[in-house]
Amino acid sequence: MLDLELTLLNCYQRNFPLEPLPFHVLARELGTSPERVLRTLAVLKARRIVSRIGATFRPNTVGASLLGALAVPEDRLEAVAEMVSGYPEITHNYEREHRYNLWFVATAADEERLAAVTREIEVRARLPLLELPLLEDYHIDLGFNLAADGARLRHPSRRPLPPHPHRVDLDGPARVLVEGLQRGLPLIERPYAALGEAAGMGEEAAITRLRDWLAGGVIQRLGVIVHHHELGYRANAMVVWDVPEAELPKAVAALLAWDFVTLCYRRPRRPPEWPYNLFCMIHGRDRNRVLERVGLLAESGLDRFPHEVLFSRRRFKQREAPRLDLETTDG
Repeated sequence: MLDLELTLLNCYQRNFPLEPLPFHVLARELGTSPERVLRTLAVLKARRIVSRIGATFRPNTVGASLLGALAVPEDRLEAVAEMVSGYPEITHNYEREHRYNLWFVATAADEERLAAVTREIEVRARLPLLELPLLEDYHIDLGFNLAADGARLRHPSRRPLPPHPHRVDLDGPARVLVEGLQRGLPLIERPYAALGEAAGMGEEAAITRLRDWLAGGVIQRLGVIVHHHELGYRANAMVVWDVPEAELPKAVAALLAWDFVTLCYRRPRRPPEWPYNLFCMIHGRDRNRVLERVGLLAESGLDRFPHEVLFSRRRFKQREAPRLDLETTDG
């Protein structure tokens, strides 16, 4: 990978310039031309290393989302996975190593549509659905340090996220902004001008709205969104823990100390089928690296809590969040 490619990927997964000429800002910082920056990003997109330049929104601030799981007999798994992936509201759909072997994320414009989709999936799958809505998010940042892949303490003082902001009521222009960021900024000289024009609000107003969302915690990260699998992170596991509520703060602090923990959040237990309430995600270049990192977490004091490691086996679907004005569909 060329030095410029690596720098763009490693340094701008967050804190992308919110200025009228963002690629000029990058060019000045990197000692090159805006045209070369744009050309390099276009090549990285064509190679499917870069998904988009856009925003990740804090869960349930725009629209509604849910993590769901099904225990699917092996001979039906592909058919059920295809059915689930057929819904535009499904953004991620993975096979994982567990009795609950099909895991998906559903995102919809509102709770009513989300409930309708999950009900349909349960009926069509002819299987009980394990519904695990987000209760509390502590850390959400699928950024990857490509310059080093060691298991190191990078954030020993990292703290959980601030209280969850209220859900944003999106007017027409704001909805267009969200959808534009989900698709990705166009690789042109003034991308925010194009975004603002599409929303009928102009460049300056669009930038101001995005700055407000960033400051308010609605936007979690603005920057280069990468395809981690294509960058060599071919193993990932969702690690789930059964932690007494009184001990959650210490357990969360132990998880957040490690830079390889990219997601950390609390979801409800569903006894007796599902006793776990604390979730984290770990990525690595291979299975052994992920297991090494799980071991480091255990040594941090988490080994006293029952837990399971659910490796991803197959990726049936991974895409950005759908449009927020989707009409009802039967998939």
